[in-house]
Parts: sequence; C-alpha cells; structure tokens
Amino acid sequence: MTKIILCGALGRMGRAILRLSVEYNNLEVVAGVEHPDCLRDQDLGRAIGMEEFKGKVLTSRLEEVLPLGDVVVDFTGNTTSALAHAKLSAYARKPVVIGTTGFSRQQVDELKELSNLAPVLLSPNMSLGVNLLFRLAQIAVKALKDKNFDVEILEIHHRFKKDAPSGTALKLLEVSAQALDKDPSKLGKFGREGVDPRGDEIGVMSLRGGDVVGEHTLYLIGFGERIELTHRATSRDIFARGTLEACLWIKDKPPGFYSMLDVLGI
Repeated sequence: MTKIILCGALGRMGRAILRLSVEYNNLEVVAGVEHPDCLRDQDLGRAIGMEEFKGKVLTSRLEEVLPLGDVVVDFTGNTTSALAHAKLSAYARKPVVIGTTGFSRQQVDELKELSNLAPVLLSPNMSLGVNLLFRLAQIAVKALKDKNFDVEILEIHHRFKKDAPSGTALKLLEVSAQALDKDPSKLGKFGREGVDPRGDEIGVMSLRGGDVVGEHTLYLIGFGERIELTHRATSRDIFARGTLEACLWIKDKPPGFYSMLDVLGI
C-alpha cells in the first residue's frame, strides 16, 4: 500500500486526486496539507465532503503529517510552497511528486540538488498522453532537422489560467530545442507583432478563453506539407490519474530527478 500526503488538497487538482484515489486498492491518501487561509476544518473528509476521508488530518504544516506517508504530492500552485515541501520531503528521505508549474531555473536547480537525497519527480503536465506527446515531438523534430521544417507551438487553456505560456508548452519548446541541439532560452519566440520576419526560432503562442481544460499542438511546417501533433484534454481526471500512477511508480525508487517519461518507461 502506497500512502500519500497531498499538498494542495482543497484545490481543483487536489480534489480530483482525492476523488479518484478511492478507485485504487493499492494506494491511500492519508493526510492533506493546505494554506492556512483555507483551513476551516482540520478533518479532510469534512472539508471536502467525502466520507472516505473522515478522520484524516488536514493541516497547514507538512512536517506534522510527514511521518504518516510514503510519498508527498504537491499541487499547491505556488512554487515557493512547493519548493519548501520538497525540502521537507527530501530531508525526511520521502519521494515527492510535483505538479505545480512556473518554477524558475534557479528553483529547478534547487530541486535537482534535493533529488540527491530523495526521489523528486517534476512534470509540467501529469497526463500520460501529454508525456507521450513530448517523446513524439522529440522524435519528429529530430527526424526533420535540417529538412526545412519550421517548428511552432500553440496552447489553449481556460480563461482563468494564470501563467502563459503553459508549463506544457514550455516543455514542448524545451524538447524541440534539444532535438535541434539548440538552447530553448534563445529559440523561443513568445508572440509576434508588426514587421518581424520569421528567423531561427520556435513560436510559442497562447490562447485563453472559456473552460478549455488544455490543448497543445506542435506544428512542423514544411513546404507543401504540415504535420500536427495534438493533445486535447477534456477532463482534469487525466492529470489526477497520471499523478496517482507516478506515486505508485516512485515509492521505492532511489534518489534522482525524474519525469513522467520515466513513469512511462520511454
């Protein structure tokens, strides 16, 4: 049995993870962690209205419940909090699965340092399908390298999403740039305006509106032909299921810095 401590338990993703976790007979969410401002009840079951979690602790302090779990999950949506939770987990030699996005390069370097103490899995998107898209993108871009194909990325999300581009779009940029043997920080072109002919770049465009869960398309545009690799999310459940699969996978892994590609074995 894999015992999970869920940080960000009352958020949209946290609630989805809790709801779907009861379908698994080989894992259990044993405690929740949430921002103090959100704590109106310290009983997780009462806080989310689910009988299955009655009697389980909901707290604002991870260190209080850390001994209860095998794996820590962070979906707080705040990189500072996520990094703090990762530090506590690593020092306790507990694996941590991080779905929070928006980390700076310095923060990612800190997570990599922590992965010397305990397993750290960081992914901008926990969907199994999206992570397969990353690998397919890498293969396609590398295959068409130096064949006069331009690479462009388009992502669409609901109107309430805070960050742009999405972490998934930035990961697509990263894997595409790596396939081209180039630096993603120098290759990304975030928006276009005016008289600005296309150069040696990868355009990354963001659309926001309505209730779109998430859509990402990688375009490989040549002369006379175009390839589109698209993933469309129609339910947040795919991210929750991917997270739970990652928890099962990482439980007994040695210290290291992992991604969902490792979970998929590709």
